[in-house]
Amino acid sequence: MPEILSYGFMQRAFIAGVMVALICPTIGIFIVLRRLSMIGDTLSHVALAGVAAGMLGGIYPIYSALVFSILAAFGIEKLRKAYQDYAELSIAIILSTGIGLATILISMGSGNAAIFSYLFGSIALVSSRDVLFVMILSIFILVSTILLYRGLFYITFDEEAAGLSGVPVKWLNHYFIVLIAVTIAVAMRIVGILLVSSLMVVPVATSLQLAKSFKSAWLYSMVFGLLAVLIGLTLSFYGDLAPGGTIVISGVVILMVTIFLKSIIKKKEVSSSGMSITNSLSK
Repeated sequence: MPEILSYGFMQRAFIAGVMVALICPTIGIFIVLRRLSMIGDTLSHVALAGVAAGMLGGIYPIYSALVFSILAAFGIEKLRKAYQDYAELSIAIILSTGIGLATILISMGSGNAAIFSYLFGSIALVSSRDVLFVMILSIFILVSTILLYRGLFYITFDEEAAGLSGVPVKWLNHYFIVLIAVTIAVAMRIVGILLVSSLMVVPVATSLQLAKSFKSAWLYSMVFGLLAVLIGLTLSFYGDLAPGGTIVISGVVILMVTIFLKSIIKKKEVSSSGMSITNSLSK
């Protein structure tokens, strides 16, 4: 067994990390294609308020973060209807509320060190309880996505046409935004509240450089998410670094390498096609 896996806390971190690496891009692919990337940031800030509230009330922080995130998700949907011509205002309002509430609740408590571990993630503090929580909710998210795949796919590209074809658009929108909230609550223990939305977006951005279809983009995004988490956790262990930051930076490096390699391949293809045209003309 490699040294890194001889520690119980690293075994728990890798189990939770793999689950997070699967669910974040799974939800992220729909978020990115619907141009809702800021929702992840918004709900993560509200989740921070939930963590602070849980610590103040003696409640398991991830439970309170989940409740706060779900309530905020419904708040966004409600405000989107109130500001139909300015839908982005709903995200700004909830984001401002989340930051303000989090600041107040954190100032009322004395567990700033514990809050820090939720902000940026902590592999050393991942407990068996955290792993169980992550596994149960991750399975719930993956099963929900698979069962509702067709409807989620339709509303991602054309809500109006989906509604006309009989898809329950309103119900699916509410359910999907709850899935986003659950994903944030699940992932924040490993990646950290401030960085969880990055793990939803960056692997998807990488997959879009290569994918030829929606399903291939989904598959690639999960592969890149797994690579980012495995590399990030390994680097954070040996370098004594914050896991959330190393995971996200690993994902960004993978994205940059993918873009670089794709540009080289494209130049070679253009060059080879130009050579073939020249050769055919010379003949």
